Amino acid sequence: MSRKCEYSGKRVRIGKRIVRRGKAKREGGVGQKVTGINSRTWRPNLQKIRIVEPNGTVRTVRVCARYIKAGKFAKAVRGRKKALRAS
Repeated sequence: MSRKCEYSGKRVRIGKRIVRRGKAKREGGVGQKVTGINSRTWRPNLQKIRIVEPNGTVRTVRVCARYIKAGKFAKAVRGRKKALRAS
C-alpha cells in the first residue's frame, strides 16, 4: 500500500537538508559555507479509518489527518457490518 491519501492525493515529498557553518555577512561574518547536503523526506500524516461510502458500503481507507479533521467523511460505526449481515 502506498503512502498516499486516497482523497487529497498527498504523498511523500523529497527534499534536501542543508548544513551550514560560519557567520552570515549581514551579521559581520565572512559568509556561510555549506558543509553537507543530505536528502530527506516529508511524510503525510496518514491514518486508517473506516468510512461509510455514499452507496452504504463500509471500507477502510488511508486518509490524511487534515481531511479527517475537516469532517469530510461519515465514519463507520464499529460492528455495523455484522449487524447488517444478521438482519
